[in-house]
Amino acid sequence: VMGAAGSSVSGQPSLLLTCLHICPLPGVGCSSVQQKIYVQLNKTFPCVRLLNATHQIGCQSSVSGDTGVLHVLETETDLDWVLSSGPNPPYVVLMVAEHFNRSTMMKLKGSARVAGVAVVISKAGPAQGFSPHHSCPNQNSGVYSDSYGPELAGCNVTVWNPLGNSLSYEDFRFPIFSLHEGEEADVIRKCFLDHNRGVNGSDPAYPLCAMQLASHMYAVKDTATCMRRNDIQSRFSISPEFVCDALADYNVWSSLKPLNNSGKGHLDGESVVIAATRLDSRSFFWNEAPGGESAVGGFVTLLAAAQALRAVVEDHPPSQNILFTFFQGETFDYIGSSRMVYDMENGKFVIDLDNIHSLVEIGQVALHRNGQLWLHSDPVSRRNSSVRSESTALNLSLSVAEPDVSQPLPPSSFQRFLRARPIPGVVLTDHMSAFSNRYYESLYDDAEYLNVSYPSGLSPEEQLEYVTDTAKTLAEVATLVARSLYKQAGGLDDHLSSINADPKIVTQMLYGFLVQSNNSWFRSLVSPDIVKNLGDPVKMPTWLVQYVLANFTGTLRNLTQTQCKNPEDLEGESKDLYSYFWVQGPVPPNSTQGEGYCVRAPVRLVKAHSPAFELHQYSSRDYSTWTESRWKQIQARIFLVASRDLEMLTLGVGVAVLLVSLVVTYFINSKADLLFSSSRETTSTAY
Repeated sequence: VMGAAGSSVSGQPSLLLTCLHICPLPGVGCSSVQQKIYVQLNKTFPCVRLLNATHQIGCQSSVSGDTGVLHVLETETDLDWVLSSGPNPPYVVLMVAEHFNRSTMMKLKGSARVAGVAVVISKAGPAQGFSPHHSCPNQNSGVYSDSYGPELAGCNVTVWNPLGNSLSYEDFRFPIFSLHEGEEADVIRKCFLDHNRGVNGSDPAYPLCAMQLASHMYAVKDTATCMRRNDIQSRFSISPEFVCDALADYNVWSSLKPLNNSGKGHLDGESVVIAATRLDSRSFFWNEAPGGESAVGGFVTLLAAAQALRAVVEDHPPSQNILFTFFQGETFDYIGSSRMVYDMENGKFVIDLDNIHSLVEIGQVALHRNGQLWLHSDPVSRRNSSVRSESTALNLSLSVAEPDVSQPLPPSSFQRFLRARPIPGVVLTDHMSAFSNRYYESLYDDAEYLNVSYPSGLSPEEQLEYVTDTAKTLAEVATLVARSLYKQAGGLDDHLSSINADPKIVTQMLYGFLVQSNNSWFRSLVSPDIVKNLGDPVKMPTWLVQYVLANFTGTLRNLTQTQCKNPEDLEGESKDLYSYFWVQGPVPPNSTQGEGYCVRAPVRLVKAHSPAFELHQYSSRDYSTWTESRWKQIQARIFLVASRDLEMLTLGVGVAVLLVSLVVTYFINSKADLLFSSSRETTSTAY
């Protein structure tokens, strides 16, 4: 399987070994050369470069990729080999997850002998916990500052993420990739054991196993620099090649009573309770962010609460409206919530800040112990007696405790609303002070960590229907949230007992968002176009949440697919009040096609795009300025590398062949008349 040699510097195969290895028989063509030389690693995830107003973070390789001799890090001795004693630098380090910590990575970062790192991710996280995020998330973009609760700013009172080591916010000048335990990790280890382990303590002999990691990033320095380069490209290039993009997505919102989407700004006589949560999470590696506790637990709870309210509000609506909001980009300085507040302040949303009665945010709630939950409120705004009374009233139906009022709010979208004005509100979490989540914003915040597990032998369809213990407890939380929202919005106590979240729906959502999104339940709820893109793991929570929320809060309409897409001219239908979704529907037995139907729901997508980019304030301290670098190629592969002596021999043979060819060519050219002249034919003709 292993191919021929490659240079430890360039990663290009040596000509001599390539020909000897690939074309051993005369007359046999050298086809698929690259496939014979390299073993491509297709299930890897890179660390990529991000930028903000002040600096860059993440990782990158050189233009053609960085290549080094592979070395497996198992002990401190292995680390010394890479950093000082190993005879064949540079090295690409293969390490298991337990060595992927700040101490080890900072040692590797400071060495010129390291060409890259590959991390093998195990199924279970380190027992002591692991969080590559900050210990004080979003500390510079929340409400607390020198002018607002200065004694609470910068996690002076509570360090929310004590396990945070800020590794995700370092700038590494070499590529770092992750891969999961499995066939590819075994192939890499076998290559190392076969070629890179010395015998009886001796240095390993050539050829050696090498790895090449390619993740060259186009953007450098900071957001202002990359956006300026984008602007130059768009102005002066026919085919512009941008170097970075603003981090952006969509917020999802819905309401109990439909709001006219064509009207923007203040709504007279409208009072709204906002129920909020976040959709996004991240980890050190691009596109690998399960976010089980940090995000999924919260938005599944709010979705289940919205579904639980549906049956009651149809017959007994509360006096005030409830706005369900799901924010994107909150990890990166509250992109989604800051955008919604900005739109409310500038008359670009269906309501404004004056229409907000109060706010309830669902934070991390999936790890609560013994039914204990905590309500956090802002001690600064609570000093206002009217705000205090409203905030206290939010605890009408939730059996939860409140921490000391002198403690600040945990990192939450609510802080962005408080920056605009002192709105009554609370944040519901499973932690009193520091996070219960030991794997905050890491790869290990997944289904296994939340104990979303199934008995052995169950088929995927049976797992989808199996109600886990985690689903049962989250359904209880969703029931409490739904009842609290109903009463906060003016609903009557008589109807509270009828509001109950369905554990089966919760277990289906947990399975879909954390285990396998391409399942029969999700396929029945979304459009045929979305079905084609369902994958494992889920990479498109915004669209899935939109469709799930539409099915939970909407109604079925007796419309054809064409009418569902264009209902403007139909009596009783309005695209100003509702969105219309044609969904695939459940697939009957012995059929491959679902029985589609039309759903009408007050569900909308709005931009989760930082106002800094609309205002061209790329060095803003008020709004998120995070961008992501563009790249051309992400690639990881292994191959055999020849010794420097053999490479020099190959080069020497090549030069000698070239010189001999030149001499022979010169000689033949100079003697061409003699060598290629034909004897003059006689003019006489014999008859």
